[in-house]
Amino acid sequence: MAGHGTEEHPHGADRLCEAGDRVYARAVRRGRVARTDAEPVPCLLELALLHPDPDDMDWLVPTSPQEVMTRLLRGVYDEVRESQRRVGSAVSAFERYAGLGRQSQPAASASAEGTAIRVLDGLSRIQAAMDEATEACTTEVLTVQPGGIRREDELTEGLHRALALRGRGVRMRDLYTHVARHGQGLLNYLELMGDTVEARTLDEVIDRLILFDRTVAFIPANADRTMALELRHPALVEYLVTVFERLWRLAIPLTAPLPDTGIEGISHREQSIAALLAEGHQDAVIAERLGISVRTCRAHIARLSETLGAASRTQLGVRIAQVGLDGPPRTAESAVVRLPGRGSPTVR
Repeated sequence: MAGHGTEEHPHGADRLCEAGDRVYARAVRRGRVARTDAEPVPCLLELALLHPDPDDMDWLVPTSPQEVMTRLLRGVYDEVRESQRRVGSAVSAFERYAGLGRQSQPAASASAEGTAIRVLDGLSRIQAAMDEATEACTTEVLTVQPGGIRREDELTEGLHRALALRGRGVRMRDLYTHVARHGQGLLNYLELMGDTVEARTLDEVIDRLILFDRTVAFIPANADRTMALELRHPALVEYLVTVFERLWRLAIPLTAPLPDTGIEGISHREQSIAALLAEGHQDAVIAERLGISVRTCRAHIARLSETLGAASRTQLGVRIAQVGLDGPPRTAESAVVRLPGRGSPTVR
């Protein structure tokens, strides 16, 4: 929402000007402010933080902070989704052009090894490049680990690199899906690494990403991850760092519990599934994005249908929209809704 203020107030609802902050805070405390008090800060009306009191047009009443936060969070989620889409488009475009290059030059020249983008073909070459980047790393490693519960072999495969980094005082930040919280192997790994590693989780993350010192990045180049791209182009690496930092701000520390959905009988995971159903995704796609099996996904969908009183997929979509599960998570104070067939109101 940033950037919607007037020319005199070039800001958004997430960072008000000093005058706007004073007037809006006074309106929240008192329940309303005189229209004349808000005339020096037209940004509050433009950003819909204040609106006319229907009972007395000489006064303005504030939009609730909970509603403002919901709007801001929705904007952040939209930005992250757009960033994920652009990363996918960039990788697809590179693969297409790289394929054209391989047709005209079947044998890669030695000089290509020094370019800003390298295609690493084969697990042994990927491991060698990762080991080289690990040895050169001195400050920070950022990783995104998609999928569900991490297998023991996946965790032990890169353990020697993690221990080498810890020995040099390199800090690590890891992003996982919420499902990974249930894996004992991950908990054992984090206990071993101590405060060297900070982990957070999200409903879903982008594909695997590893960033060393914000100068070199590794991403998969095919579906089975037998090929990878080593990126050293400053603009590409900076873009991936920006994507990671935005996801990191949205993520929840692994040591903190997942927030309550605010809707009776609906879990955090079911809320995530509902939002993806509302976007029109099939069961298999939802399962892959959340790191769960298709069978588990369908069990959650069945429970959602029962909780919301839906007799069909079409009706489930309607119920999801009715109770506000078709968007990003809301705060517990933001609204009140009755679930179909329930007598007591549910907060959403």
